[in-house]
Amino acid sequence: MSQTVCVTGASGFIAAHIIKQLLEKGYKVRATVRGESARYPYLTSLEGAAERLELIQADLQDIGAYDQAVTGCDAVFHTASPYAVNVKDPQKDLVDPAVTGTRNVLNSCAKAASVKRVILTSSMAAITDEASNEKVFSEKDWNTRSDLKRNPYYYSKTLAERAAWDFISEQKPEFDLIVINPFMVIGPSLGPSLNESNKIYADLLKGVYPTLMNVTWGLVDVRDVAKAHILALETPEAKGRYLVSNETMTMTEVVEYLNSLGYTQYKLPKINLATPIGDKIMKLLSYTQPKGSGSYMRSHIGKDMRYDNSKVKQELGMTFIDAKQSIKEAVEDLFKWNHVEAKHAS
Repeated sequence: MSQTVCVTGASGFIAAHIIKQLLEKGYKVRATVRGESARYPYLTSLEGAAERLELIQADLQDIGAYDQAVTGCDAVFHTASPYAVNVKDPQKDLVDPAVTGTRNVLNSCAKAASVKRVILTSSMAAITDEASNEKVFSEKDWNTRSDLKRNPYYYSKTLAERAAWDFISEQKPEFDLIVINPFMVIGPSLGPSLNESNKIYADLLKGVYPTLMNVTWGLVDVRDVAKAHILALETPEAKGRYLVSNETMTMTEVVEYLNSLGYTQYKLPKINLATPIGDKIMKLLSYTQPKGSGSYMRSHIGKDMRYDNSKVKQELGMTFIDAKQSIKEAVEDLFKWNHVEAKHAS
């Protein structure tokens, strides 16, 4: 494989797996990080990294910071974007770096005549910020309801993806744009940091959630999300957006599965408020939560989550790891990195 590709935000949960899979396939990888390369041994120790991985420092909001990183690359995976549900200043902490960073990377790609395709990591958050008992969501849908007060993280992902498509239509660069829109990304982490989706399982085990809520999650394995990115690069006919999610599970189903794995010594929620009356109670309680968590609860509790993932399967040939297997490995990973004390091994 003679191609050289760039991956932004290399230390991230998804990005690290993209790099691992790219190296396994023989690509040369130039990846951007915020600190010295010595801080990322889980990347530099990957098989093939010594010969084919180069780490370059770059910051999302520094104009021109990605020029060096993308020059000479055939393709760019832009994964770098802040991911946090609760922040002090949504504009400064979420929206600005997400939008500015996307524009910076695309501007650098436009300068580099070598870049032929950019694959952007967006999110299901850019498709919708709420569940629905009636609608089946697809790539045709856009989140039009989020703002700085209502689900601000969702707002940042929507604006960043919009900015990317606007750039393509206005600047008409030499490269094309493919967007990956994953749902709740879980599974084993290559690095020590705890991503927001796996944190939900840590919180379930630690008793942060004392009650079962009536929420439904669309689950997808991080390794599948990485695979979808690479399929988007390697499939010449790929175009547009790809909703990448495997199957849905309710909070109750997830907790039942964790109990079946033998994690009964942990503080898994036992009080069942996944009922119509419980929905009303939880929505009232949502106003006592941090703003990000509260707005999420109000837009998801008591509603189903349905979506159509046929496009990624038909056009990219995508297959998925079983969601329960992903949950099992995500929890084992929490013990490995000491995010949760290992009282009992499944």
